[in-house]
Amino acid sequence: MASLIEELIHTLQEEYDIYKQLIPIAENKTQVIISNDLDNLQDITNKEQVMVDKITALERKRENVIVNIGTVISRDPKTIHIKSIIQILDKQPKEQRQLSEIHDNLKKTIQRLVDINNHNKSLIQQSLEMIEFNMNFIQSTRMSPGNLSYNKGASQLDMPSLQTGMFDAKQ
Repeated sequence: MASLIEELIHTLQEEYDIYKQLIPIAENKTQVIISNDLDNLQDITNKEQVMVDKITALERKRENVIVNIGTVISRDPKTIHIKSIIQILDKQPKEQRQLSEIHDNLKKTIQRLVDINNHNKSLIQQSLEMIEFNMNFIQSTRMSPGNLSYNKGASQLDMPSLQTGMFDAKQ
């Protein structure tokens, strides 16, 4: 059982380290989203995906350790949580303290990452709404009424709304 607890602590510590590395990346992502730098956004997303793949592998490893712990203590692995393992370790204060600390650190770090990602999601949503607004605006200016009939001056449209558009190349 002691080796399983050590393996669990080690696995959770590895997960914590990766999540900790994700925080500055997510914060940088916020700045990239604000500056609308799509190339850097793609790079950051690729880095995040590599780290998420590592976390997924560690999660599988952690689940296997939990199954093994459940087998040793004769409990259904689906009912075992880190908190319950911490309570079981009351006769092993060193391991109990380590597991409790890593659990708390991991929980705080993941919550910080969730907050940053929710903020980034909100920024992206606002950006998409602005793009949609601009697209609708441009489309409505193209459909505005004007003299669209063909005549001897057909090469020149009498549409003042197109002449005073959003973009002025002369500026």
